[in-house]
Amino acid sequence: MRTPYVAGQFYPAGKVELKREIEKCFLSPLGPGKLPEKEGRNKDIKGCVVPHAGYMYSGPVAAHVYYALSTQIKPETIVIICPNHTGRGSAAALSKEDWETPLGIVDTDKTIVDLLWKKCDIMDLNEDAHVFEHSLEVQLPFLQYIYGDFTFVPICLGLQDLDTAHEVASCLLNIKKEMIVIASSDFTHYETHREAERKDKHAISYILDLNEKGFIKNVYENDLSICGYGPIATCISFVKKRGANRGELLKYATSGNVTGDFGQVVGYAGIIFRG
Repeated sequence: MRTPYVAGQFYPAGKVELKREIEKCFLSPLGPGKLPEKEGRNKDIKGCVVPHAGYMYSGPVAAHVYYALSTQIKPETIVIICPNHTGRGSAAALSKEDWETPLGIVDTDKTIVDLLWKKCDIMDLNEDAHVFEHSLEVQLPFLQYIYGDFTFVPICLGLQDLDTAHEVASCLLNIKKEMIVIASSDFTHYETHREAERKDKHAISYILDLNEKGFIKNVYENDLSICGYGPIATCISFVKKRGANRGELLKYATSGNVTGDFGQVVGYAGIIFRG
């Protein structure tokens, strides 16, 4: 069992408090302003980009994406791809453990996890990469809130180059189940609000055009501090092959919009891919 690592830090550790905090994110002036749909009926969202900071900072932006996902029929499984902030584990690490949050236990899709690590050379079954990684964990309570029970595939990327993104996406495309891929990423780190917004909007333009090659090139050439650019590129590569034809920016904000300190901010974007 993968037990919570950042409960009580990035989000509340108590069940009641956590539900209240999630609802606060949905109803925030920076959020969608309404609670999720009770029964989704659509199937057009193939993937998304969601931030992963503490809920008080990025939760309202994330809530825009999770509101959109609440309008969808629950997929057979959900793939969450996050960057590796700790340096632990392997280059493309899967987890087979079930994950616990204050809202309960989320089952990994063990059939898919087994298939990926046995059939895909780039992927390893490696729990070390996940033990202290926050960027995947913080997505689970939102998903539990909108979907209840679901299964998921956890992937933590230590390598974030274009070849790795394409290889991981190709592995996922071999899975015949209906799935949504979530790329967990924040955007510019610790620059002024004005500079972060300028850099991020330019980077986001490549994402909305489904141009993962141009996006990663822009990250490299401009030394951008987008922490999950590999997961984003992987998601774009995957959704294009699964029929997505456009990206939509649902919300962009920075930590400055929350704290009032615009001197050093972190950027957050909520993006979905439809097809």
